[in-house]
Amino acid sequence: MPRGPVSGAILEALSRPPHTVPSIPHSEDDPLWGDDSALALYALHELHYRSFADVDDKWEWEPSLVHAAAKLEDGLENRLREEVGWERVEPGRVVGELSRLALPIPGQSLSEVCRDSGTLGQMQEFAIHRSAYQLKEADPHTWAIPRLHGRAKAALVRIQTGEYGNGISTRLHSELFATTMRALGLDDSYGAYVDWIPGTTLATANLVSLFGLHRRWRGALVGHLAYFEMSSVTPMGRYAEALRRLGIDEAGLDFYDEHVEADSNHEVVAIDGLVGGFIEEEPELASDVIFGAKALDCVEAAFARHLLDAWLRGESSLLAAP
Repeated sequence: MPRGPVSGAILEALSRPPHTVPSIPHSEDDPLWGDDSALALYALHELHYRSFADVDDKWEWEPSLVHAAAKLEDGLENRLREEVGWERVEPGRVVGELSRLALPIPGQSLSEVCRDSGTLGQMQEFAIHRSAYQLKEADPHTWAIPRLHGRAKAALVRIQTGEYGNGISTRLHSELFATTMRALGLDDSYGAYVDWIPGTTLATANLVSLFGLHRRWRGALVGHLAYFEMSSVTPMGRYAEALRRLGIDEAGLDFYDEHVEADSNHEVVAIDGLVGGFIEEEPELASDVIFGAKALDCVEAAFARHLLDAWLRGESSLLAAP
């Protein structure tokens, strides 16, 4: 469902056969996580993934929609630079800077709250939020494979092989997350909850799609993936503990347990092979690697604040209550 003039114009266009869209209204909300802008960009990016039922595949590269996506992406990039800043990073500082970013931040985190006091309803909400990305987990990062070389390419393929279940369809991480959703009594259909998910959450998916779809952002995509692998093991373990405390079937915990094991191994590959190899090949993009990591940190922090603030008020963090 549209959330404003921009998403309304795009969704209305997609409901018809491909044609030149004369103009897209100017967005009046925040280009990074405003509900209208975030949904509009999410819908345009989704044309490169599984798209939508009854939407003609020719829409993917219709020039007028490509232009609309570029305008929305420009707004998102500008806002990211405002939030994150931009600094010149020497190649030799990249690994150390990533390690610094991955250090725990004082204060109770979202994963700690879920582990210690998260209710079934809150864990259902959390899974609904995460479904925007987790049901297509790994796909955006895969776009970097043909854009990398040597050690970096080999390391990324190694990481992605694990993300895709080492060739076993039932072990795809996206499939494991679908199992978690079913265990929580949720609909695991791809895109089932898009209308429930606020712009703050859609921004987390839009960010990695932006980096993945554009070759010029390959350094940021490397930083995004490396930082995720470096910072996810402890939170994933806490989410597994939360579900165990709530009595969720073991099959529903497999997604989180798998990440605790896989990401600890992927962290080493990401630092030594992916980042190390990438910086050797393209040292001039060192600053992009750090920008990608900081951008991920920014959107994830906003996502966590949104959930924690809503729960503290005793409210749902979704646009529609489960």
